[in-house]
Amino acid sequence: MLPTPGLVAILAYDGLCTFEFGIAVEIFGLARPEFDFPWYEHRIAAVDQGPMRAMGGIHVLADGGMELLDQARTIIIPGWRDRRAPVPEALLAALRQAHARGARLLSICSGVFVLAATGLLDGHGATTHWRYATELSERFPNILVDPDVLYVDSGQLITSAGSAAGIDACLHLVARDFGTQVANAVARRLVMSPQRTGGQAQFIPTPVSPTPRSDLSRVMQWARERLHEPLEVRELASEAAMSERTFLRRFTEATGMPPKAWLQHERLGRARELLESTSQNTDQIAERCGYRSVESFRVAFRSVVGVPPSVYRERFGREVKAIFLSDFAGPFVGKPALTVIL
Repeated sequence: MLPTPGLVAILAYDGLCTFEFGIAVEIFGLARPEFDFPWYEHRIAAVDQGPMRAMGGIHVLADGGMELLDQARTIIIPGWRDRRAPVPEALLAALRQAHARGARLLSICSGVFVLAATGLLDGHGATTHWRYATELSERFPNILVDPDVLYVDSGQLITSAGSAAGIDACLHLVARDFGTQVANAVARRLVMSPQRTGGQAQFIPTPVSPTPRSDLSRVMQWARERLHEPLEVRELASEAAMSERTFLRRFTEATGMPPKAWLQHERLGRARELLESTSQNTDQIAERCGYRSVESFRVAFRSVVGVPPSVYRERFGREVKAIFLSDFAGPFVGKPALTVIL
C-alpha cells in the first residue's frame, strides 16, 4: 500500500472566520478524482464545546475535538476569533505536542496569534495581515515578523498574510508534498492563477492588467517566451518602450518585486516544471531556463527551493512522486522562507 500525505486537521471554534476556514476545506478536504494517488484525509477539530458559530450566521459541526490533533500530520489554524482573545491552554498544549512529534502547523491571517502564543515561533520568521504586523511584533518581540510578504515557510511552521494569501500558503504546502504540477492543477480547479511565491508583496498599489493593453503584461509574456535567453532589464525596458528607470519603477510598483527577482522566479518555476515532467538533464534545463552555467543554476535553485535540482526530481518526478510522501516532514524543515529571490 502506498503511503499517504496524512491527516489534515482544520481547527474550528466559536467565532470562526468562515472564508479562511473554507480555504482549508476546499484545498485539503475536497475529493480529487482527477489524481491517481492518495490525497489528504481531513477532519474538523473543535476547539470549543457546544455549538460553534462562524461569521455569517453559520453553525459548524466538527468531526471531533482536539484529540484529532494527535493523529494529524498537518494542522490548519484559520484566523483567530479575536487577536486579543486568550487562546485555551489545552489548544496551546496540543499544538506544542503536535509540533514536537513533527506535525506541520499552518496559520492563515490572524491565526498566527495562536501560533505565537505557543512560543513555537520564537526565533523564527513569520507574517500576518499587514494591518496586524505591528501588533504581532510588539506583543511577541522574539518573532521575526515580515509585514510585506504573502507567507513564510519555516519548515514545520508556515504563516500567511491576509485571507487570500492563505490560498497561496496552502498551495505552497501542496507543492511541497506533491510538486508544482499538482499544486497548479489544484489552482486551476480553483479557477485562479498558480500559487504566488511567498516573497511577493502583500499590497501592490498598481496591479498588472491581464489584458493585452497592459504594456507590462505584454512584456512579461514576451519574457516568459524567452527565458532561455540571458535577458537584461534594459531589454525589457526597450520592449516596453520605456526608459530603464521608468520601467524599473513601474514594474516594481505593479508586481511587488524588481524585474531581476521576477525573472528568477519565472526561471525557477520553469525549471521545477521541467524537472517534474521531463527527463532532460540538469545542464539542459539550466540552458533552457537562461542560466549561463549549470553551477549558477544549482546555487539559485537550492537557495530558493531548499534542495538541489537532483533531489527535487527524485521526489517530484512523475515516476517517483510517491516516495516523498513517506518523508513526514520533508526537505524543507529548517529551510529559510521563500521570501528572498535574488
